[in-house]
Amino acid sequence: MDYKEKVELIENGTLEIIDLKELEEKFKKSKPIVYAGYEPSGKVHLGHAITVMKLKQLHDMGFKIKILLADYHAYLNGKGTMEEIHELSVYNQKAFKSLGLSEDTEFIQGSSYQTTVEYSDKVYKLSTLVSLKRAKRSMDQVSRHDENPKVSSVLYPLMQVVDMLFLDVDVALGGMEQRKIQMLARENLSKIDFKPPVCIHTPLLHGLDGDEKMSSSKGNFIAIDDEENVIKKKIKKSYCPMKEIEANPIFEIAKYFIFPNQEKILIKRSEKFGGNLELNENELKSMYESGELHPLDLKNGVSEFLIEYLKPVREFMLS
Repeated sequence: MDYKEKVELIENGTLEIIDLKELEEKFKKSKPIVYAGYEPSGKVHLGHAITVMKLKQLHDMGFKIKILLADYHAYLNGKGTMEEIHELSVYNQKAFKSLGLSEDTEFIQGSSYQTTVEYSDKVYKLSTLVSLKRAKRSMDQVSRHDENPKVSSVLYPLMQVVDMLFLDVDVALGGMEQRKIQMLARENLSKIDFKPPVCIHTPLLHGLDGDEKMSSSKGNFIAIDDEENVIKKKIKKSYCPMKEIEANPIFEIAKYFIFPNQEKILIKRSEKFGGNLELNENELKSMYESGELHPLDLKNGVSEFLIEYLKPVREFMLS
């Protein structure tokens, strides 16, 4: 696979790569490092799975995967006590492994290095370079909304920037909610003697309630280890507006999970409603926008796919 083919594959299912020229240089390294950070703060859900799929793809292209289980970040973001967060991180690590990550994936607890003198020194240096306004703005889509924000909300992005240095990151992967922090890293890491990473941003899944982001804290998610009956119930109750595909979480699940894994979706219908359908992505989009396909039929097709797709995850988590 040449560089052009690799880029086309990476671009499929991502919103942006910053930037392509630098990415080409990263591919010249013998074992470049791609990192993604996750707060251990709840169930691992489909929103996380989007980035994991991209991590697996990059691994197949020769990248080493590092996953940061960002326990101190979760604590700073008000997600519980450190004891509770550490307990969740054990579950999170197993959940991420269940999605098929390679055996050589490195899982790293943030607290394993974030209290060292060397790390603190870099955070302090960075704090003299970044304005309070810029740090706060970088947290717009990451932190919990608070009318009286804590100092922790500006410490959080500075630590995330320094994490990239300590993990020796070549590529930083994250959802679009991470974009402002990753741009903060690209603007400032060279000032503390580290070459900024290439940044790859994946889409955010809308919550099942239509909210702009699927989140365990909002309860609008499908966990990767949800039981079959739970998946059916959640999909059946979910927001799925007639003829609308924009901000439609059910159509998004089809787009980001079904079609990257198989060419067509099977939608089972009784003969009186036209019989079964097998549709590719363009056909599904056309039929749904025209009103020829009912939301319930779309929900049933997506639900059946997810139940089968996540079966290995459920079995792994029970092992």
